[in-house]
Amino acid sequence: MSKYKICVFDFDLTLADSSKAILTCYKHTLEQFGYEIPDDTTIYNTIGKTLTEGFSILTGLEDAGKIEEMRLEYVRKADEVMARDTVFYDDTLAMLQILQCAGVKVGIVSTKFRYRIEETFRQHTTSFPVDLIIGGEDVTIPKPDPQGLELIISKFGARKADVLYVGDNYIDALTAQRAQVDFAGVTTGSTTAEEFSKYPNVYIGTSLTDIFQNL
Repeated sequence: MSKYKICVFDFDLTLADSSKAILTCYKHTLEQFGYEIPDDTTIYNTIGKTLTEGFSILTGLEDAGKIEEMRLEYVRKADEVMARDTVFYDDTLAMLQILQCAGVKVGIVSTKFRYRIEETFRQHTTSFPVDLIIGGEDVTIPKPDPQGLELIISKFGARKADVLYVGDNYIDALTAQRAQVDFAGVTTGSTTAEEFSKYPNVYIGTSLTDIFQNL
């Protein structure tokens, strides 16, 4: 890991399994608005996209106003269940602490709201081994636009050559490519190792421990 001074992570399905809560929120909102609820896999495969994109995919809607109403209802439900029903992967907190102890700065860039990520840490751990978080409320254009990743690099005052971005989704790989930083993929989400191989990467692993033991 001596090559990297900054490690930036996606959040959902990279550091934590939020799938139970996300499915709950999507199903609640679709039911509230009278839409048929698709199977869990179809909903799961929208994780990593914005809520606007997710609802468009799941409903076929193109009405931006109606999609925004659904997004707001999702957020209201998420205020109840998201942090509570999100679970950190077994090695996440230890790995983040190991990186910090080694002098590596730790960041998160996610489409999830920054306050929601902070709430999840507060509810599930007494430690907070993260130096900076860029969430959905901190950018004007979501991933795969590199705005969030470039913002956190700027805040760290880092060179791009010193940065590694770790994510579970091809959207993360594309974000890293557009930001011109190294990428490592973890197969804890819906993107397979084969799919990741289509994008520039330094390693594809099955867990955070797997990645950092091999870099």
